[in-house]
Amino acid sequence: MRRFTRLTNAFSRKFENHVHMVALYTVWYNFIKMHKTLKMTPAKSAGVSKTLWSMDDLCGMMDAVAPRPGTRGPYKKAVAA
Repeated sequence: MRRFTRLTNAFSRKFENHVHMVALYTVWYNFIKMHKTLKMTPAKSAGVSKTLWSMDDLCGMMDAVAPRPGTRGPYKKAVAA
């Protein structure tokens, strides 16, 4: 994965962003990607999941646990210099 090397545009500058991207990749690889040799996903082969997930399913799960944005406060007026 190019995300682990620094000389690329996909490099994560923050460790937290890197952890989230590795988690997304792991879920995609195990629950969404069909493997040629297994003819199914690894999670389905291991009995962890009974259905094939889609990216829509994953996005729906992420949206369900994401915090709702709150109301924004008033803007501060710029001070003229």
